Amino acid sequence: MARPSRSAEIDAALLQAVATHPRDLVGMVSAQLGLSNARVSTQVRKLVATGYLRKDGTTRPVYTMGRNRRFWQRYPRAGLAEDTLWSAHLSPLLRDVPRNVLDIAHHGATEMINNAIDHSEATHIGVQLELRDGVLSMTVADDGIGIFRKIARALQLPDERLALLELSKGKFTTDPRNHSGEGVFFTSRMFDRFQIMSGELVFSHEEGHDKDILFDVDGMPKEGTVVSMGISTTSVRTAKQVFDEYSSGPDDYAFAKTVVPVRLAQVGGENLISRSQAKRLMQRVDRFRHVVLDFSDVTTIGQAFADEIFRVFAQAHPEVELVPVHAVPEVQQMIRRAERARDADGGQPGIA
Repeated sequence: MARPSRSAEIDAALLQAVATHPRDLVGMVSAQLGLSNARVSTQVRKLVATGYLRKDGTTRPVYTMGRNRRFWQRYPRAGLAEDTLWSAHLSPLLRDVPRNVLDIAHHGATEMINNAIDHSEATHIGVQLELRDGVLSMTVADDGIGIFRKIARALQLPDERLALLELSKGKFTTDPRNHSGEGVFFTSRMFDRFQIMSGELVFSHEEGHDKDILFDVDGMPKEGTVVSMGISTTSVRTAKQVFDEYSSGPDDYAFAKTVVPVRLAQVGGENLISRSQAKRLMQRVDRFRHVVLDFSDVTTIGQAFADEIFRVFAQAHPEVELVPVHAVPEVQQMIRRAERARDADGGQPGIA
C-alpha cells in the first residue's frame, strides 16, 4: 500500500515557519516533521516556483513569504477563539494587502469562525486562506448540524430552502442573546464572492449580480457547513461602505434596510398565491424601516399573496416602507390592486 502524501503537511509547516526561520527553514521543518532535508527541499522548490516562497541567495539562501500565501488548519471547536486565530495565523499573511481588503478579510474571517464556534455544534472547524494572483480566498468549514437545517428547525420551516430567505433578510440568529444576526448578511455583501454550502444546498452571492442564488447539489447529503469567501486585492470596497448602505444614517447607525428576494419564498415550482406564503416572506421584516422586495424571476403572484403584503402587513406596520422592484407588469397589477384596497380602507387593518 502506498504511503499517504505528506506534501500538504510539509507545505503548511514551511509557510508557517518562514517568518521566524528564514535562514534555517529546511533544517527546522525537517527536524519538526522527522523528514530528510532532501524531502523538505523538494517542497521548498515547488513553493518557490509557484510564488508561495521567495528565495534569495544560493549557498546560504534566505527564504521569505512570496507574493502568494496559503494557510490551512483544522481545530477542535472547544476552546477555539476567532480573534486569537486571526491575529496569530491569518493576519500575518496579509500584512501587505490594502487596508480596505484587510478590514473586510478580518470581518469575514472572525464572523464566520465565530458563527461556527457558537452555532454549528461541530467537533472540529477547518480554516483555509489562500492569496494567489491578486485574489484572496478564505474558507471556514465545520462538521456540525448544518446551517440550513438548524435555521429550519429553529423556525419550524417546512423546507430547508426557506432558511436561505431568512439569511437573505438579515437580523436572524438562533442565539439572540449573544448574536445580532447580522454577520452573514454583511459579510456576504463585503466580498466579491460568498457561498454557503450545507447538506445538498448552496447559497451564493456575487458582487455585480443583484440577486442571491440558491441551488441544489446532486449527491449524498453532506454534514456540516462550508463558507467560502473571495475578494480581489484591488477592490476599492470598504466595510464602512457596506454598513452605510444598509444603515439608517450617521446619527442612528442601525441596520435599517434589507433586500428580500421574493422568489426564495417559493419551494420547488410552486406559485406564490397564498397568505401563508406571504406571511412567511414577511416574517421579521418589521424589524427594518426600509424593505426592498425584489420580484426578480417572479412571473406571477396571487391576489391573496399581494393583499397580505401590501394591504394587511402595510396597514399593520406603517413605519415600514415597502419598495417593490423588478416586478413584471402582471405582478405590478396585483401590487397596485392591493395598494388601492389599502388606501380605500383608510389605513385601517382589516381582512379580505
